[in-house]
Amino acid sequence: MLNRVLILTNLHAGASDSILWERFGRVVTEIGELYQTVKEQDVDLIIADEKRHDLTTAVAVRLRRPNGLTEIWRVGDSAESSFATERHIDGYLSRTLGSEGIERKIQDILSDKELLEKFHMIGRSTTMKGIARTIERIAPTDVSVMIVGSSGTGKELVARALHENSSRRRNPYVAVNCGALAEGVLESELFGHERGSFTGSVGKREGLFFTADGGTIFLDEIGEMKPETQVKLLRVLEDGTYYPVGSSTSRHANVRVIAATNRDLAEATADRQFREDLYFRISVVKIVLPPLFERRADIQPLLQFFWKENTKLEYSDSALDLLCKYDWPGNVRQLRNFASRMAALKPKGTVDVSDVERFITEQSAGASHLPVSTGKTVEEAGQELIYRAILSLGNEVRMLRDLITSHLPAEGSMGFDATSADVKAGTMEDMERILIEKMLSESHGNRKETARRLGIGERTLYRKLSKYDLR
Repeated sequence: MLNRVLILTNLHAGASDSILWERFGRVVTEIGELYQTVKEQDVDLIIADEKRHDLTTAVAVRLRRPNGLTEIWRVGDSAESSFATERHIDGYLSRTLGSEGIERKIQDILSDKELLEKFHMIGRSTTMKGIARTIERIAPTDVSVMIVGSSGTGKELVARALHENSSRRRNPYVAVNCGALAEGVLESELFGHERGSFTGSVGKREGLFFTADGGTIFLDEIGEMKPETQVKLLRVLEDGTYYPVGSSTSRHANVRVIAATNRDLAEATADRQFREDLYFRISVVKIVLPPLFERRADIQPLLQFFWKENTKLEYSDSALDLLCKYDWPGNVRQLRNFASRMAALKPKGTVDVSDVERFITEQSAGASHLPVSTGKTVEEAGQELIYRAILSLGNEVRMLRDLITSHLPAEGSMGFDATSADVKAGTMEDMERILIEKMLSESHGNRKETARRLGIGERTLYRKLSKYDLR
């Protein structure tokens, strides 16, 4: 502990301090000495007296340049801190805890850091520490876990940590994105199918539950799963049995299920889009991952982690300040994108505020429906999001209508049914059905060519053919 902790005392406190800080770490009295020490060795924790007003945000950023995970805590005489608004401060210690209490607190801080490192989680925010402690407690169990978080927050990272720190770690870990598979495909992927059970099934296939037997299966975007598949998943969770598609013989799977979603499944159950019994079964423990803008203290260490192979790449204080003010709608994935871009463009240079401004401007232009403001309240940002979404939806509807009508022949042309000549007055579904019929006819029934002309995938075309009863 002594080599990992630095204590910055008050110059005027002297021997009157009630805590013997030397027992916890190295005591220093000058900021310059702090700078030198963090350059020479890896420091986990700096404890600074609350009377040291020279420990500003700029100083803290500089102290963390060698190691963004270095925590800085204040210590004072009061039970509560008066420095709660200091965003560069990670916590507060009170002398009222006494030497034994402070020692326990320091041990807790260092233990949390070790847990985060163990689970390959980068951060020093209170929220991430809480998540790490939850993983430590539930990983050895077999309870089902629901991970909730926006896209890019690291849901699969948590799922892997749960698996790799469980008794199942030597057995398979299988991940599947439920939202990326068509309705009829997901069931076959999960439970397998028999030969001839449906068109195109030329052979027998084992499902992912079979592959993951004895291990863990991670069901990402489980909120996109259709009700029919939800029923079969519930059966697996209750007694471990399932039936491959086209089979009347049951199978048994010894699999731990970890699910993830970026939507509110409680609301989905209220709307009967998701089974309530399945919701309660898969969310025995719920882990909520915060968006990056709620854990801004983690931006500096994350940036350093992404640049660990580019040791000559630097960043200015103003650039980091703007990065910490940005809302990061794409969360950690978007920050990694920024880091990769800068590593490619400036492998031995300094990232300045103009680089960050350019990136933010491009992100805003590429996703105009997402608010990128940095000084708005939550309510203002929410109103802006709704406003932009409505504008974007209106534009997309108009573009789709124009695209469809542009592919239709002129009124009165040969081969064009009179009932569809006035298609502009019909619904969007009417226009879509007519366009598909036209392209299918021009392609002489070749569905692959039809899908190519329409600019959609074959699976999407098959769903639409079924929807409109087109053969």
